[in-house]
Amino acid sequence: MATQRTSVAKSAAWLYHESGISAVYHAGRDAWLLILSRTCRMFAFKAVTLTIAQFFSELGFSDFRIGLFMSLTLVGDVVLGLAVTLMADNLGRRRVLIAGGVLMATSGAIFSIFENYWILLFAAIVGVVSASGSDFGPFRAIEESMLSHITLPKTRPDVLAWYVTSSSLGAAVGSELAGRFVETMNEQRGWDLVSTYHATFWIYILMGALNVLFAFIMSSKTEVQHDASSETSDESAEGLLRESIEEGEDARRRSLSIPSHAPKPTSRLSHVSSGSRSVMYRLWFLLTIDSLADGMVSESLTTYFLDSKFKLSKASLGNIFSAAQVLATVSTVFAGPLSRHLGLINTMVFTHLPSSISVLFFPFPSGIALTVILLFIRMGLNNMDQAPRAAFIAAAVKPEERTAVMGITTTLRGLAMATGPSLTGGLAESGRFWIAFVAGGVLRIMYDLGLWFMFVNMRLHTHETQHEETSDRGQSIDEQDIELLRESVERRRSGDHQA
Repeated sequence: MATQRTSVAKSAAWLYHESGISAVYHAGRDAWLLILSRTCRMFAFKAVTLTIAQFFSELGFSDFRIGLFMSLTLVGDVVLGLAVTLMADNLGRRRVLIAGGVLMATSGAIFSIFENYWILLFAAIVGVVSASGSDFGPFRAIEESMLSHITLPKTRPDVLAWYVTSSSLGAAVGSELAGRFVETMNEQRGWDLVSTYHATFWIYILMGALNVLFAFIMSSKTEVQHDASSETSDESAEGLLRESIEEGEDARRRSLSIPSHAPKPTSRLSHVSSGSRSVMYRLWFLLTIDSLADGMVSESLTTYFLDSKFKLSKASLGNIFSAAQVLATVSTVFAGPLSRHLGLINTMVFTHLPSSISVLFFPFPSGIALTVILLFIRMGLNNMDQAPRAAFIAAAVKPEERTAVMGITTTLRGLAMATGPSLTGGLAESGRFWIAFVAGGVLRIMYDLGLWFMFVNMRLHTHETQHEETSDRGQSIDEQDIELLRESVERRRSGDHQA
């Protein structure tokens, strides 16, 4: 019996470590708040994504205007995202997240009241509305930079994986509840569809307020400026050195915790090093291709395609997309362990490629069953590359460059994605909706293959390794100085005693 209990305990400990839960637990409260913030945000995004195209259709907007709305909304999101990420480290990351939460709540309030195309478009561009279901506003790049800032290279992929996993779970719940809500209010309570769609944006108000709250209670450890200044480091070092002379071995142990001198951080684009740019130029090119494809076949447009082709009820659509999000949630749990065993690039490519192939074949089945299976493959595997990608960028660039680089990455991806809905809207209006999925699948496959050939053998964590080596050398020198001073004091005391 004792042996069996020991075996169970070992299995539980192995699962606790391999699943990445231990990494998230030890990451601390700030990491938990960041993960919870995105979970709430994606709950709202997916709840609205399920119905926003149908909402516009009920208001009498043409397919082309629907596609144009989504494109311009993405442009607004990425421009806002670029502006705030380039200034976030100077303004304060938490302040930027608070402002983003306020904009999100304000946009939700406008969408819950107004029906004019231009008023809604203005609110979507200036505020934070995800017409595509993707997170391209001022939040994600800053949050990923904050998570990278407060985690170590060894645990970072696991923490980022749970950042994606929990948001997928929130998205699944949002899709399910939105479908149920629309069906219930329309059929059982007698609400008209437009009023019901208006009401779904109340979720934006609530989740925006929660994002403000979470950002407000985060600690200063999430800020770049939290790193100790050189003056503080010098004072701490001198204090520990004096203690080492007086207290001997106890001071020797305390000396190991002397903070290293940290370079003054910055997030300005002009300070991104040439080495980082050479890597990111290639990655940005590939991500632009992938994002264009994602924009052409975004979840809101995919929902619209299914609704137009099979005439499904809103509850059925909610069930389908909720189940797909649950699959995405389960799959992203394994992104961290796969990254440790296969490597970041291999994990990104080998999980994303089957998803891309399913997009290519998505419009061809004539029955709903096979179509849903392809959708499950696409969405179930689609998010597994997100955490490895963020970890790859964090490992490829210098720590002080992460916020700016991730912000630029989000901007370029968003601009490319913004082109997609307009193209798909034109195709849908001319009766060739299916071409968008074929083109999107081909572009995604090109991205996957290009990613593997360009980066599979790239050496990572060089900047952090150099920093660690520098810290180790500094620590070693401190120990030698302390030892010499200790011996000097001992000799002096010995001489005084003999005298």
